Amino acid sequence: MKTTAVMDTLLDISNDISRHTVLADYCRQRLPEMRLVQRLIRKGEGYLRPDVIGTVYDGAVELPLYSIELGSTRADAPVMLLCGGIHGIERIGSQLLIAHLATLIHRLQWDECLKQTLTEIRLIFLPLLNPVGMARGWRSNGQGVDLMRNAPIDAEMPSPWLVSGHRLASWLPWYRGNAEQPMQPEAQALCDLVTHQCATSPFVLALDCHSGFGMRDRVWFPYAGSNRLFEHVAELHALVRLFERAHPHHPYLFEPQHHHYRTHGDLWDYLYSEYHTRHDAAFLPLTLEMGSWLWVKKNLRQMTSYSGLFNPTVPHRQRRTLRRHHALLTFLIDAVRSWHNWIPAPETRARHQRYAERRWARQDSHR
Repeated sequence: MKTTAVMDTLLDISNDISRHTVLADYCRQRLPEMRLVQRLIRKGEGYLRPDVIGTVYDGAVELPLYSIELGSTRADAPVMLLCGGIHGIERIGSQLLIAHLATLIHRLQWDECLKQTLTEIRLIFLPLLNPVGMARGWRSNGQGVDLMRNAPIDAEMPSPWLVSGHRLASWLPWYRGNAEQPMQPEAQALCDLVTHQCATSPFVLALDCHSGFGMRDRVWFPYAGSNRLFEHVAELHALVRLFERAHPHHPYLFEPQHHHYRTHGDLWDYLYSEYHTRHDAAFLPLTLEMGSWLWVKKNLRQMTSYSGLFNPTVPHRQRRTLRRHHALLTFLIDAVRSWHNWIPAPETRARHQRYAERRWARQDSHR
């Protein structure tokens, strides 16, 4: 019996080593972002609380979905969630979060202000939510499903067709998935994390990092499936005004996503709706859409590459992009820490609501 137990233990160790070797080779060839995440987890030991919130497979290769938490462990701490890589082709979103996490790790070795901030808030990084899609250079996940069309929620007025999400076939882009099946594991992992981590938080802010066509960097907010402004738009207006006063020459255009198109199955619409029905606390889900034409116009050869349409391919432009959004990320972390100082009081909330409607409501929003 003892011999059998020893053999089983050795077999388990051998299998673990084999899986680690396979994953290391896979990441070295196809997914360097995963190697960077793993390296940061080792470097940040003592500061970071990493977790694997799910696994997905590319053939026989098992890929972890990492959640990296730092800061307060109090259940009532305000939370900032930073998410990237939902669309696999948009690598720059993951790279931005990895670079910012590396900055925080280095600062924690000397920065008392940052240490104090993290005693009061909880930061959660999901830097690579769609590893199979990123390894393959796909927008979708490994099953051909667009994760940002996968939530069980339908748009009120989807437009334009196909881009808004469909259930025709997985070989077409923007496929929502089969209506009879549950959400994809990557999408479900995100939803479960928000439910678990934010249930008792008094304030939650999420930033989901993407890149897309456009000559400007945009920060979108719900709704993506309706022309309505979301219920916490007054709080968002107060936050945007703070940012505009602190950084008057910033490059961003803040707007609801439906100003451009309306989509089925938006994960943040779904998460906001689910959260809003259960909690009174403010939840502000934002999406950073980095304007990829800022890179393409300076290097037209990128148009010949699918990846080049969504990511800066010249090293110095990539570095410039990673620097460009540092001020926004730092501001949002500080805003989460001090949320109670700027969140509108009942007597001023109505005024922010009016300003928000003047700024963002479309005349056809009632149709």
